[in-house]
Amino acid sequence: MQKETQISALVSRTTRELLERHVRATGVKKGHLVEQALRHHLQALQELPADVIVHPKLVVTRQSGAAILKQLKAAEPTGPLRDLMRDRD
Repeated sequence: MQKETQISALVSRTTRELLERHVRATGVKKGHLVEQALRHHLQALQELPADVIVHPKLVVTRQSGAAILKQLKAAEPTGPLRDLMRDRD
């Protein structure tokens, strides 16, 4: 049996609320959930190519954010996107 060790980490209030909500809903222990999530993430970082990892937070400059917004406003929806969004009922 492996010995356990305690770690300390600061997380955002939102992350903590999500953790608490999941724990209450499933009955899973916090420590177990964190252990499994961390192992899963670290394994993915080892096994997947770096260019396929999508980080949960994207930071852009004011200038690049303005450029993204300009492109979004000028973009026309594609046929497949229109089909997806069209009400088929």
